[in-house]
Amino acid sequence: MNLDLHTHSVSSDDSKATVEQFAKWTLFLRNEGFPLDGFVLTEHRKFDYQNDYSDISERFGVLILKGSEVETDHGHFLVFGVTEKLTDRINFARVDISASELVYTAQNCEAIAIPAHPGRFGIGLCEFNNEELNSQIRVVESLNWGNLHQEQVRSDQFIQSKCFDSFIGGSDSHVVSTLGKCLTKFEASIQSESDLVRELTHGSFQSLKIEDIANH
Repeated sequence: MNLDLHTHSVSSDDSKATVEQFAKWTLFLRNEGFPLDGFVLTEHRKFDYQNDYSDISERFGVLILKGSEVETDHGHFLVFGVTEKLTDRINFARVDISASELVYTAQNCEAIAIPAHPGRFGIGLCEFNNEELNSQIRVVESLNWGNLHQEQVRSDQFIQSKCFDSFIGGSDSHVVSTLGKCLTKFEASIQSESDLVRELTHGSFQSLKIEDIANH
């Protein structure tokens, strides 16, 4: 399955894309020969409990899952498998969440926290020298369409210097037309957020750019 694991709808304060527009664009990409199966909404500093997108998912035949992008003392993290148990323990609205606490608590709540755009100036993991934290992290976002060229170079260099095991990709879309530009290819089928956490924890996957999945 091909999923864009990093997107922002109008539920985030800096996005111009609706979830329905993302779903329609997914169908457009499929028609153009790019088999994108769906996307994960990672809204800023919150988990979107109040919005149910199952109707849009069913109407367009597009998998729509939800996660979050939170701000920690060691940069931004993507969180998948969010539950009330996790948000009761970690206040996603804060901009100074302890990254170590987030990684540990997510794991103990059957979720996973993954560093987003680690080469991003100011808010990427490579800005912070914490080998103890790095050793707790297995998966990082290696491809992010929103990165500047130098930020992607920094990300690549940082990843090569560490011992991370696996890598995801996401577009970091705030507009419709960039959806799927970077994505993650999973070997197994994913139909729910718990499936996603299972595969990110134990499965086989890789980060790709959209041209890598083109049907020719």
